[in-house]
Amino acid sequence: MLVVMKAQATPEEIKAVCEHIEGLGYRAHPLPGAQRTAIGITGNQGEVDRGNIEELAGVAEVIRVSKPYKLVSRDVKDEDTVIRFAGTDATIGGAKLAMIAGPCSIESREQAFTIAEQVAAAGAQFFRGGAYKPRTSPYAFQGLGEEALKIMAEVRERFGLRIVTEAIDHEALELVAEYADVIQIGARNMQNFSLLKAAGRKRKPVLLKRGLAATLEEFLMAAEYIMSEGNYEVILCERGVRTFADHTRNTLDLSIVPAVQRESHLPILVDPSHGTGKRNKVLPLARAAVAVGADGLIVEVHHQPDKALSDGMQSIVPEQFVQLMDECSQIATVLHRSVPRGIHVSESAAAVSAR
Repeated sequence: MLVVMKAQATPEEIKAVCEHIEGLGYRAHPLPGAQRTAIGITGNQGEVDRGNIEELAGVAEVIRVSKPYKLVSRDVKDEDTVIRFAGTDATIGGAKLAMIAGPCSIESREQAFTIAEQVAAAGAQFFRGGAYKPRTSPYAFQGLGEEALKIMAEVRERFGLRIVTEAIDHEALELVAEYADVIQIGARNMQNFSLLKAAGRKRKPVLLKRGLAATLEEFLMAAEYIMSEGNYEVILCERGVRTFADHTRNTLDLSIVPAVQRESHLPILVDPSHGTGKRNKVLPLARAAVAVGADGLIVEVHHQPDKALSDGMQSIVPEQFVQLMDECSQIATVLHRSVPRGIHVSESAAAVSAR
């Protein structure tokens, strides 16, 4: 059920409607929009009695939501969600694409700082890095844990990059929420419902990766778990699905981008690194992702990928990331969008002026 408030409804009227809904034993989820505030109702097992709500001050109408996901749906919020970060102009969603780059795993302070400096110079506003790594083999590098989180906090302080890192379980979630700007829930945990609900109780943006064989509805329902706990800053991410193909690690399903955007107001990113598993395929698929309308990219970058402790084969080098930013910027312009530009652009411009 969805309560649509009048455009001129006051904050007091919105609060009163939320209190009335909760007094009926349901949960109220106010979602402000550009023209109106919509209040989603969850916790109801059947039809909600509209009569009591429609007569409240400030209410325009009460609408039945037929989809299994409610808060995620465009029925609740028609305009796109844009997630903002205090103290910076970085956003996820909207006209400016979010460019997230960094190594698969934080291996050392030197490694992290080397890569962060170069991706920041290229224009990235977000730094990704794994502190906890759910690996297929129990003998593979599992991450540095809190030490890596502390290194990433230093990266943020030094370069102004917002930090994106994964929480693999409840214990890691507490530490990740303390250090990170964006909590990532990986593909293997997309349907770990207790972890999703716990992340929903945190008041930090959550980046949710699509599961290895998840349908569109399953993907959106996973996001609904997070939002149902009161966290409305959810970012979706396509990172490839498992198919019969053997020429890539996964099959990057770019058709999910317009499908999500038709159904949901949430931003959706694309991960061409995990989506292909091959360094030579990252740039072509990154360009395609921007062309199809993705709200940004999350890309693995390593200055010495052949020596990386995890996912070196799919990590591009910093020079390739500069190329990626340049090419994606040109494609974004056609779509009336933009890509953050870095130091190398202004340096090039200065060099041209000098000549």
